[in-house]
Amino acid sequence: MDTKYNPKEIENKLYKIWEENGYFYVDANIQKKKYVIVIPPPNITGFLHMGHALNNTIQDILIRWKRMEGFNSLWVPGIDHAGIATQNVVEKELLKNGITRKQLGREKFIEEVWKWKEKYGSRIIFQLKKLGASCDWTRTRFTMDEMFSKAVKECFVRLYKKGLIYKGKKIINWCPRCTTALSDEEVEYKDEKSFLYYIKYPLLNGGFIEVATTRPETMLGDTAVAVNPKDERYKNLIGKDIKLPFVERIIPIIADEKVEIEFGTGAVKVTPSHDPNDFEIAQKHNLEFVVIMNEEGIMNENAGEFNNYERFECRKIIIEKLRKLGLLSKIEDYTNRVGHCYRCDTIVEPYLSTQWFVKMAPLAEPAIKAAEENRLKFYPERWKKVYLHWLYNVKDWCISRQIWWGHRIPVWYCKNESCPPMVEKEEIKNCLNCGSEKIYQDENVLDTWFSSWLWPFSVFGWPEKTKDLVIFYPTDTLVTAQEILFFWVARMVMAGIEFLGEIPFENVYIHGTVRDSKGKKMSKSLGNVIDPVEIIEKYGADSLRFGLVSLTAFGQDVFLSSEFYTKGRNFTNKIWNAARYTLKRCEELNVKNVEFLKEKKDLYFTEKWILSRLDEIIINTTNSLDKFYFNEAINNLYDFFWHDFCDWYIEISKVYEDEKYTKSKVIPVLCEVFITSLKLLHPFIPFITEHIWQNFKNIIKLETESIVISKWPESQKFFDKESIEKFENIKNIIISIRDMKAKFGIPALKDLECYYEGNLGEFEKLIIKKLAGIKEIKKFDEEKTFESDFFVRHLISGRIGISFKGIINISNEKEKKIKELEKLKIVLSNIEKNLENKEFVEKAPYEVVEKERRKKEEIEEKITNLTKDIEFIEKRRE
Repeated sequence: MDTKYNPKEIENKLYKIWEENGYFYVDANIQKKKYVIVIPPPNITGFLHMGHALNNTIQDILIRWKRMEGFNSLWVPGIDHAGIATQNVVEKELLKNGITRKQLGREKFIEEVWKWKEKYGSRIIFQLKKLGASCDWTRTRFTMDEMFSKAVKECFVRLYKKGLIYKGKKIINWCPRCTTALSDEEVEYKDEKSFLYYIKYPLLNGGFIEVATTRPETMLGDTAVAVNPKDERYKNLIGKDIKLPFVERIIPIIADEKVEIEFGTGAVKVTPSHDPNDFEIAQKHNLEFVVIMNEEGIMNENAGEFNNYERFECRKIIIEKLRKLGLLSKIEDYTNRVGHCYRCDTIVEPYLSTQWFVKMAPLAEPAIKAAEENRLKFYPERWKKVYLHWLYNVKDWCISRQIWWGHRIPVWYCKNESCPPMVEKEEIKNCLNCGSEKIYQDENVLDTWFSSWLWPFSVFGWPEKTKDLVIFYPTDTLVTAQEILFFWVARMVMAGIEFLGEIPFENVYIHGTVRDSKGKKMSKSLGNVIDPVEIIEKYGADSLRFGLVSLTAFGQDVFLSSEFYTKGRNFTNKIWNAARYTLKRCEELNVKNVEFLKEKKDLYFTEKWILSRLDEIIINTTNSLDKFYFNEAINNLYDFFWHDFCDWYIEISKVYEDEKYTKSKVIPVLCEVFITSLKLLHPFIPFITEHIWQNFKNIIKLETESIVISKWPESQKFFDKESIEKFENIKNIIISIRDMKAKFGIPALKDLECYYEGNLGEFEKLIIKKLAGIKEIKKFDEEKTFESDFFVRHLISGRIGISFKGIINISNEKEKKIKELEKLKIVLSNIEKNLENKEFVEKAPYEVVEKERRKKEEIEEKITNLTKDIEFIEKRRE
């Protein structure tokens, strides 16, 4: 093995070998217990970001672990066509050449999207492979494939015939930039500073009624003013008429319980075509509906003199005109929750429009029951409440979109208006009612999520009853982000129960959001994006995977510094060096075909200790993975491998003087612990573990060609309490000696005289001498405790004493430490003054303030340690 680990040289080669050998392919004919995950399909517009990296690393950990446990472990990959997002991207590309979508026409534009998909659509698949994702790529799906098209049509027709899909005119969320409807879940709300405008509406018979609104431009679409029937101020005005400024429409004052007496003046304008609450009031009171904007947010002819003004420009002009007319009473600062399009961030307009909807309440009932009965489990469990809250209050889903890229709604109309719409799975050429050829298909496409909610079973060929569908559905675990709990997770549960009678997965693991070190979401605009592909290219996928997972507490957000991957990089180097040492030791002793010990008898306590710890880490890692505690699993493995195995057992393996015992016992134990550790680490860091596995095949009888298909370690129920206690005592002695040396800056391997109160065997003494740098270990001498350069530490097993006679001058050491302590106290005082200064904390850059806080903590720790050292020198005992 090379002296240094170079991931760049090996990762691509290893992945190619895995693919060529079909390790990720799953044969449906194999009679094994199955474990299935379907990938949350990334958008074809996407590239690998940290959220993807975390999500797919977690899925890969589960799949690799279950594969090693002997399951038919299937991870189904795929890509989502991402209707609005993809159309936006392709439109921007065309605009670079001065071409618009409408100039091209529908068919040619869709051809351009398919060309773009062929060129860029597999980019994220390539990046997932770089990450190490062990998907069955032979089953890669795309949500616009013919198979999906069949599934979508089947779903639509079934729900329509069941009365669960209908066409209706309602207030919906409208994006003027994307010129399409959006579902409630596709609107992102932000608290924004705004204004509350107080406007006087002239009464027909003289006088005014004052209303308060945040959207004065919509007054042009008002068809009433509403007050609460309990509001004494307006009782005499109910039933009176108003002459609406600018458009001079005569509108009534009505009474409705929905009006909040405390809001504004207690009188509100009613704009049924541009506000969801007003829509409901209008239906109840049989008011007129007036649409005042077109689909691009431009005022239309119903806006009178404001026709052709952009909506926000119109707002400014109306305010000025109201002011001149003396109809603007006042303007107040107001914080408002404003809805934005989740794709382009444009402010969404509530808009009266004819759309297609799914009735959600009947579908929600069994999905609610599945969670309430705990058949559907959430990790962490708190997400169950969030899921149920949404379903308890579910609204009908607007599924039609006014774009071209997507699954076209399978509804045809006859130009003979007396014929009803035709909802069919197959394309039709003639009217099924009158036989006419003059028919046309609905122009709208379906919401992207309408294909995505079928994902867990349509990937297996539904509505056909394929072998894959029978064997692999329902799946087992879904790993996803909290942002799509409603978009996707809840809807998949509904669809799975509705179409197949079973929930699509049993476990839902919801991981947190990846944020920067300050807790902000990563975005290009903030300049805080860390590119995972760049890290993979420079430091390897294993460093990235380790860094992400080790920081991911159960279901919590992940906070990443710019160098979060360094711990993973250092760990892979540690594993590499441990592998080189183990191989080198075998070569030095000319040991080949190493076999693990079947009998654990006749071993020294050191081997029994490391084997006991190995058994413990096997149990703990498996338990952690069972509970989805990924960071607990990898951090425990890290501690075991770095500290127990490398810092202690490998160092002890250099001490043995009996070559026969070393070859027959130490080397097999060393190799067993190392190889078992590789297996436990493999799901987390697959590349380095595979590469080392290949290197060890020459000296160890390994069970499989690749670690990918090796057997997950099982507990041997090996636990030797006596050896553990003996070893922990030796550790404490060595640590105490090292610590006492460190207090006085004495090199770790500088030989000193040591005195110990307890009983030690010759082998124990040998270990302490070699690892603690001790010339001799003598029986504890009480007389020595009166010497000024003799220091004692109390351990559970007895006292340990070190003589520093002739090594250091104790008085000088004490003086040095006192001086250092005084200096640090001055530095701390200055830092505290800075941090107590409000101006500094508020005006200095965040990084500078944080650096000061960290420095304060470090100095406080140094002061504490120095104080203890001085006390130790004075008392000469701990």
